[in-house]
Amino acid sequence: MLYDAYELGRGWAAGATAWARVSSGWWSSFLNPLAYHHGAPVAAAALDVFAHALKPRGKPAFGLHRTIVDGQVVEVREAILDRRPFGQLKHFERVGIEGHDPVILLVAPMSGHYATLLRGTVERLLPSHEVFITDWRDAKMVPLSEGTFSLNDYIDYLIDWIRLLAARGERAHVVAVCQPSVPALAAVALMSAGRDPARPYSLTMMGGPVDTREAPTEVNRVAKERPLAWFEQNVIHVVPFAYPGRGRRIYPGFLQLAGFMAMNLGNHLVSHWEMFKHLVEGDEESAEATKAFYEEYLSVCDMDAVFYLQTVDEVFQRHLLPKGEFIHRGERVDLGAITDVALLAIEGERDDISGVGQTKAALTLARNLPSHRKDYLLVPGAGHYGIFNGRKWREIVAPAIEDFVRLHGGRAPLRRPGPSVLPPVEIPPGAEFA
Repeated sequence: MLYDAYELGRGWAAGATAWARVSSGWWSSFLNPLAYHHGAPVAAAALDVFAHALKPRGKPAFGLHRTIVDGQVVEVREAILDRRPFGQLKHFERVGIEGHDPVILLVAPMSGHYATLLRGTVERLLPSHEVFITDWRDAKMVPLSEGTFSLNDYIDYLIDWIRLLAARGERAHVVAVCQPSVPALAAVALMSAGRDPARPYSLTMMGGPVDTREAPTEVNRVAKERPLAWFEQNVIHVVPFAYPGRGRRIYPGFLQLAGFMAMNLGNHLVSHWEMFKHLVEGDEESAEATKAFYEEYLSVCDMDAVFYLQTVDEVFQRHLLPKGEFIHRGERVDLGAITDVALLAIEGERDDISGVGQTKAALTLARNLPSHRKDYLLVPGAGHYGIFNGRKWREIVAPAIEDFVRLHGGRAPLRRPGPSVLPPVEIPPGAEFA
């Protein structure tokens, strides 16, 4: 009944949010005599923060319509290369740009947020790369007739999409952000074992739980301490009748979000307090930076229960991939099979989701890969979100990936991007937590 209660709450929140938004406007309107009272800005700001925090959200748009290539503004169009029940392969096509820029397959996490969480990641890569992204679907929108989705299906999707890009004439460089570091690494190992000619030039793993026995975080400890049956009984729910996926067993995105919010509740409260103060002071620009962050962070989607439970069991509890015991479609995934796909591991010094060393473990596990095809970057002061979005991403991480890509298979000279056409979304003070 939890999902039904949540939907009831969403309906209430929609009405309360609309009331708060209208009231906030009234308290700041020159037509309202009370707006000239010294307490009016406080009331307007409080109602604005309330409306923003509780408003119902759907899937955000990427909104990337332009980029800058060689100093010229270039139109960007979104195109769908392949559409499947649980996801699609999206291409950010730079209109009129021809050449041999490296192909980046950006693998977005399936962990409660939409692929649009990587909007800033895509934007920074666009000037010098052909960018594709895995755009996962909200599980509650997938009819039950389409079957379930597992970690093995995730790997199959990645292998098929890597092959699809190779069929277009260019092998890809795969960049996996957070959770997909595990299935992406498994996909590369399987393709390497079969000497697949479409295997990628390189794989970059960013803040991924390759081996959560290294520097376990609170997230890892929670997953490890409770038996799998606890997760199945307490966090798996059924999609309500109102959605196309009615009857599907899922892990709701709002539960994932609640867990992360609870882990860093103090930081979230500080961020909203700062937003409130900025609005009272009339500093709309600073307030909008916080709003932009939470607009994306609070937009959540559901995961199929099969995928979630298999990930908890095999990745976080039994550590099958680093132990060499992960089985995909009857075949053992041997990371030693990776001999010519370059690997780059990136970690944030303050990452409280994937601890320092969990992603780097992949470099040791790929025991037969020459050392000159391995690289590692520890980003000083960066949390989990900060390694793929914000200033540290743009100024430290992205240049490292660009150099790595061109060292291992990229043919085009690097064009460092100038100022972005769109204003960058900064991580607000107090929000560098995830």
